[in-house]
Amino acid sequence: MNGTKAMDTTDAADGADDGDHGDGGEGEDAGRRRTGDGRRPRRGRRVLIASVAAAAVLGGGALVLLAPWDGREAPPPAPGPAALARGAVTTGVPAALPDLAALIGDRETHLRAHPRDGVSWAVLGAAYVEQGRRTADAGNWPKAEQALRTSLKTGPGRNPQALEGLAALAVARRDFPAAKKWGESAVQAAPKRWTAHAVLVDAYTGLGDGKGAGRALDKVLELRPGAPAAGALAAGVYWDRGWREDAAARISDAAASAGTPAERAAYLEQAGRLAFERGDREEALRFFQEALRTDPDQRAAQAGQGRALAALGRTTEALSAYQAALAKRPSPPYAMELGELYESLGLGQAARVEYDLLRERARDAEEAGANEALTLGRLEADHGDPAEAVRLLRVEWGRQPGTAVADALGWALHRTGEDEEALEFATIATDGDKGGGVRSALHVFHRGVIERALERTGPARRHLREALTLNPYFSPLRVPEAKRLLAELGEPPVEGPPG
Repeated sequence: MNGTKAMDTTDAADGADDGDHGDGGEGEDAGRRRTGDGRRPRRGRRVLIASVAAAAVLGGGALVLLAPWDGREAPPPAPGPAALARGAVTTGVPAALPDLAALIGDRETHLRAHPRDGVSWAVLGAAYVEQGRRTADAGNWPKAEQALRTSLKTGPGRNPQALEGLAALAVARRDFPAAKKWGESAVQAAPKRWTAHAVLVDAYTGLGDGKGAGRALDKVLELRPGAPAAGALAAGVYWDRGWREDAAARISDAAASAGTPAERAAYLEQAGRLAFERGDREEALRFFQEALRTDPDQRAAQAGQGRALAALGRTTEALSAYQAALAKRPSPPYAMELGELYESLGLGQAARVEYDLLRERARDAEEAGANEALTLGRLEADHGDPAEAVRLLRVEWGRQPGTAVADALGWALHRTGEDEEALEFATIATDGDKGGGVRSALHVFHRGVIERALERTGPARRHLREALTLNPYFSPLRVPEAKRLLAELGEPPVEGPPG
């Protein structure tokens, strides 16, 4: 498995150009060290004999006894943490946080002595991106950008790894136009590098271009058929298309064949999210718990555990899980979820504390170059100033018209009383635009509420029911509201026989 391959972190390895190879960071050709049948070359045998003789001389006549050599080399040592993380970040695989820290320290030390090593700058930038993604620490973004741009200046003429790193950084910052630009440049530089196509899946999805995301995924599956990371990527695209069974099968296979604990835990967390989205609280909780057992630093799984526990009515445990996740990964969406859980329990003051913390974290992220308009728009629409939400989200829609932005803007417009326009965006979010659209319980709920406000009783009833069918536990605040609205709408009238 690429994530576990021993990788050299010396200058010689750093100077290797990845070229068009899909894995980006392969080790040396074994033929440089052995003959084709695995035996030592004759020159190596002479060196060994000379070494034995020298040992006898230098040992003051003491005989150095060696075990009989059977012609086979000892197995190579297990790769260290830095090598494991390097294998992960250069091959599109989730990396363990301790390994990432080791890799970052290793490359920083190396680059102080070799500041013109463009390949190492690309590796360091990719490691910063992965560490920031895992920890929700936007302070990583400026460091990642500086390292990757330095790689472009000092690296080889064709530098797909740096271009791809800049695309991944743009995805992490929610700057999907930039992600598309850098990703397409990486593909042009190395058309057979599957990880460049993989980052374009995220870029096109964020731009609402479902067809583009599908084409990029097809290329990934062509270049890396059967790879767990490719399967996990496919699961996300299939889910957005409404292919729930196919998505579940893909992510299950990815988790089963993952090569490292960190990789397996990431796919188990994704499996938990998909299970929760289809309303299976118990299975979601099992996936999240197994992800945490596999990698205790998998804080997304810990937040997911809180989500599932809340749906099961185990609120004390749910609050503890959210608080633990936020302590290590202060992600604004987790703060929103925790705030809404507090609000559903009648703990308004605690909820407001979380919403204020969310605003603070979002501001810090924006200062580091991240785009938090979607998160802030959602917060203001439901828990702040809906007019400000509309302002933020209109700008966001103009830049990157993805499905999530369509849903958020439609809901914000509803909250300001602009229901006719709101329905236009809610329809985009649920029926699709340019091949996009997601079968999300929350999106469908929003559409049903907007239709009810417009006195479109039949569609409102249908969509509110659909939301509760897709996931009866999609929100601790909105599920009771959906049930109440359905009760108010009542059953559709039964027409009598004709005539």
